[in-house]
Amino acid sequence: MNVPTPALVTQRAAQPLPRWALWLFCAAYLLPGLFGRDPWKNADVTAFGVMAAMAEGRTAWLAPTLGGLPVDTALLPHWLGAAFIWALTPWVDAPLAARIPYALLLAVTLALTWYATFQLARTEAAQPVAFAFGGEAAPVDYARALADGAMLALMATLGALQLGHETTPELAQLASVALAVWALAAAPFRGFKPRLAMLAALPLMAASGAPAMAIGLGALATALCARSSFDAVRRFTPWVAAAALGAALVGATVHSWAWRIDDKVLAELPRIVRLLVWFLWPAWLLALWTLWRWRHHLQHRHISVPLSAAALAVVACVAMGGSDRALMLGLPGFAVLAAFALPTLQRGTSAAVDWFSVFFFSACAIGAWVVYAAFQVGFPASTAANVAKLAPGFSARFSPLALALAVLGTLAWVTLVRWRTGRHQHALWKSLVLPAGGVALCWLLLMTLWLPLLDYARSYRPWTERIARHVPAQACVATRGVPMSAIASLEYFGRWRVQAEHAGASADDSGCGWLLVGEQRGKPQPAPAGWSFVARENRPTDRDEVSAVYRR
Repeated sequence: MNVPTPALVTQRAAQPLPRWALWLFCAAYLLPGLFGRDPWKNADVTAFGVMAAMAEGRTAWLAPTLGGLPVDTALLPHWLGAAFIWALTPWVDAPLAARIPYALLLAVTLALTWYATFQLARTEAAQPVAFAFGGEAAPVDYARALADGAMLALMATLGALQLGHETTPELAQLASVALAVWALAAAPFRGFKPRLAMLAALPLMAASGAPAMAIGLGALATALCARSSFDAVRRFTPWVAAAALGAALVGATVHSWAWRIDDKVLAELPRIVRLLVWFLWPAWLLALWTLWRWRHHLQHRHISVPLSAAALAVVACVAMGGSDRALMLGLPGFAVLAAFALPTLQRGTSAAVDWFSVFFFSACAIGAWVVYAAFQVGFPASTAANVAKLAPGFSARFSPLALALAVLGTLAWVTLVRWRTGRHQHALWKSLVLPAGGVALCWLLLMTLWLPLLDYARSYRPWTERIARHVPAQACVATRGVPMSAIASLEYFGRWRVQAEHAGASADDSGCGWLLVGEQRGKPQPAPAGWSFVARENRPTDRDEVSAVYRR
C-alpha cells in the first residue's frame, strides 16, 4: 500500500538559499584554521609528521617511520599530504601545504552531500503532496531547497568542527562515504557515473584506513539495491558488490584493519551516549524527527540510503568504545536525514532550535571576545589571570587582519539573527541557518581572535623550543616513553635525528648523545646508567607530561 508523503510544501517554501550566501557559508566554514597555525597535539601533528618526513625524504613512502618506529596507519591519505608538501615547498610552508588537500576533501564532502540530497529528493516517494488547485513546490526547486538544508546541517554539526579541519586519514574516509552515498542516490538517474563512483568510493575508503566500514557499507548498499523498485538500481547491485570485494582486497593488501571492537563497551555506554548527543547536534534531533514522520517510508531510498550510512557509523562508534572518528563517517547520512525533517518540522520546534542557537552561539561569541580582550589589554582582570594561569608564558600578539575578520564575522552573525527572527520566513532551510551560522562564527572567532593562544596551548612548538635550550641543533636524540606526536614534533620543529626506543633496541644502543625520557608529573625517574641529568621540561599548558633531558 502506498502511504502518502507527510510533506506539505508550497512553491514559496521551496526557494533556494541564495548562491552567494551558500558560498559565503562554505568559505566561513572551510577557510578559518587553514592558514597561520601549527599542527596540533596528537593525531593532527602525528599525521603531519609522517607527511613531512615522506616529502623531505626522511622516511620511505611505502613503509613510513617516525623516530625509527613504524607508523601503523593508512598510507593513501599520507601520500596525498606528502605530495602537496613536496609540490608546494618552498612557496608554501609545510603545514599549510598539507592542509590544502584536506580542506578540499571537506569541500568535496559538502558538495557530495548536497548532490546526494538533491538526487534523493527528486524521487517520487520523497516529493511533497500535490495540492488540489496547484501551488505545491516544483520537484527541482523542492530538491534544491532540501539539498541546501543538508549542507547547512552538515556544517552545523558540532563534531565535524575540529576533526573536519585536521590533516588526518578520517577526512579521506569521510569524503569516500559521501561519494558512496551520492553514488547510491544517483543510481537511477545518472547512468554510468554512479557505478564508477561506487567502484572508487569503497576501495578508497579501505585504502584510507576503514576497510571494515567500507565492506559494511557495501553489504548494506547491496541489500538495498537488490530490493529496490527501480530497475536501474537493481542493475546497480553487482557494481556495489564488486566495490565491496575491491575494498576487502585493498584492506588485505595494505593491512589497514586498524579498527577493533572494544571489549569494554558496556562500561563506556554513558560516555558514548554523551558523545552521540553533542557530536551529532543538531543533526541527530532532526534525523530522529525524520524517522518518525517518514516512518511509513523507511523502505524508500530517500530514507534507507542515508539511514544505512548513519546507522553503520553509530554501530562502529559504539563497538569501538566511543570512537568519535568512526562516528564522523556517519555525518553525510545524518545530514541527509536532517534535511528531510525540514518539510515536516513544526513551527514550535523550529522556533526552539532558532532561539537555542541564538542564545548559545551568541554567548560563545561574547565569551570569545571577552577572553580576547583579557589577554590583549588585561581586562577583565580575573579573566586575564585565568588565561595566565592556564597558559603560563603566553605572550599575546596583535593582528589587525584577524581583528577585522572577527568583527566582520560578528556583524554578519548579528545581521543573520535579525533576518531570521525579525519576520516569518518560509524557506525550508530556515531552521538550519542559525545553527550553521553559529558554528561558522565560533570557528571563525577561534581561528582569528584565539589562534595565538590555541597555537601556544595545542602546538608542540613551545615544548620543542624549551628542549632546544639544552640540546644542540642537528643532534641525535634517543627517546623513551615519548608519544608519537612528540616524536613527530622533535623531527619537524627541532630538526633532530630521533631514535625511539622499541622492542629489541634500547637508547643505549642508539649511539645518540642525548636522551629524552617521558615521565609523569610527581614521579621523576633516576638517571639511566651512563647518562647525566640535564633538565626537565613540559609543554606550557600540560604539566602532567614531563620530559627529562639526559646527556650521555
